[in-house]
Amino acid sequence: MAEGGKADVETQKAEIAALLKTPLRKAETWYLVDSSWFKKWKKYVGFDSWDIYVMGSQNVFPGPVDNSGLLRDWDTLDIKEHLIDELDYTLVPTEGWKKLVSWYGLKDGQEPIARKVVEAGVFVKHCKVEVYLTELMLCEDSNMDNIVPRRFSKADTIGIIEREMRKLFSVPDENETRLWCKYMSNTFEQLHKLDSTIQDAGLFKGQVVVIEQKNEDDMWPRDSSTLK
Repeated sequence: MAEGGKADVETQKAEIAALLKTPLRKAETWYLVDSSWFKKWKKYVGFDSWDIYVMGSQNVFPGPVDNSGLLRDWDTLDIKEHLIDELDYTLVPTEGWKKLVSWYGLKDGQEPIARKVVEAGVFVKHCKVEVYLTELMLCEDSNMDNIVPRRFSKADTIGIIEREMRKLFSVPDENETRLWCKYMSNTFEQLHKLDSTIQDAGLFKGQVVVIEQKNEDDMWPRDSSTLK
């Protein structure tokens, strides 16, 4: 180990190289690392044979992990559109991310860009890291003009959406709720299965999801309006 508890460059290189070969497994979490920073790190640890002459030199020390090149919006930490794997970013598994941050830290004001592994393909299933999340439009049944966009993984469940909406719209814990999909034709379809994933439920980008709270008289507002 190097001074201060940080692994020496040879150890760093060996550990990250091994972790980058980790196979993708459904529902596991991987992290995006800006290729610009990762290239600096590779040079510093002599990852490629042509960099061994500058290995460990403070002149090429990469500094804290910096994903600013991937970010479109610093306030929301949204990533840019059309980023390309290995050109714009490198994907590292959770253990690899934790090691890099423990060795170098993360640039001030940034949060990890974590993404889930999902299954893709209709007939032949394969795993991939879901870099771009699905943006849903969330609103309350009592005020459908107030739409709040939120991004979710296809691996997230309807229950996760419900919890986010309860928090977003300050729904008391004791209040019973239902979720609905609202379509362009002003028709509604209830989302019954809270354990279904967004992918299984067929939710798509831009889908409007409505949360409904049961009235104090134990009636559902949507049932009442249907009866009128």
